[in-house]
Amino acid sequence: MKALIVDDDLALADIVSFTLRRAGYEVTVAHDGLTALETWSSGAPDLIILDLNLPKLDGLAVCQQIRSQSETPIIILSVRAEEDDVVRGLKLGADDYIIKPFSPRQLIARIEAVLRRSGTNSTFHNPLEVGNLSLDPSRRKVSLCGQFIAQLTPLESRLFEVLMRNSGQVLTTDFLIDHTWGPEGGDRGMLKQLIYRLRMKIETDTSGPQFIETVPGIGYSLVHQTIEHEEDHAS
Repeated sequence: MKALIVDDDLALADIVSFTLRRAGYEVTVAHDGLTALETWSSGAPDLIILDLNLPKLDGLAVCQQIRSQSETPIIILSVRAEEDDVVRGLKLGADDYIIKPFSPRQLIARIEAVLRRSGTNSTFHNPLEVGNLSLDPSRRKVSLCGQFIAQLTPLESRLFEVLMRNSGQVLTTDFLIDHTWGPEGGDRGMLKQLIYRLRMKIETDTSGPQFIETVPGIGYSLVHQTIEHEEDHAS
């Protein structure tokens, strides 16, 4: 299993490298954004551990470029702890966001959770249908009345899949977090942002959602209903 570590802090990069090598990973290190892209393109790593404060090209730009071309799992490891930074990283396609300082044991656990989820995605092939909504988990495509409306990210697809498999049931926030990110892999703020992103893609009106219902104090539910397809639904 090959891992690419991208961090301009040489000492910290050494610590992360040692942690991953001890866990059995083959490690390559890059210390700036441009080198990271070159190394990713030539080395085809199975996992990327990505800092944000990088010279030559910011980590968010690196994440965006890689995600536009590949589903390689990306874990952001950064001192930037503001909610806006976390949200932006996840929106650009990162699979997890870990704030420095970090526990090496937790880092390995989070890596294993991300890799486990990314490996699980390809095992589901049969489309799921709830009312007029359908999800193709293998391609992460959502359709309404047979018409394509949205392409989901891996995180969005995992969340939407568990909602669809349990349509009509209220799923607790903790259950959804554990299913989507794994133990210790997410929090309520991250789930709220992921729900918002899903609604932006599948709802015609996010202020009055028809499909994903918020159940105050408990969690969320996918409402089982059939509606007519609207030609101007945003894709």
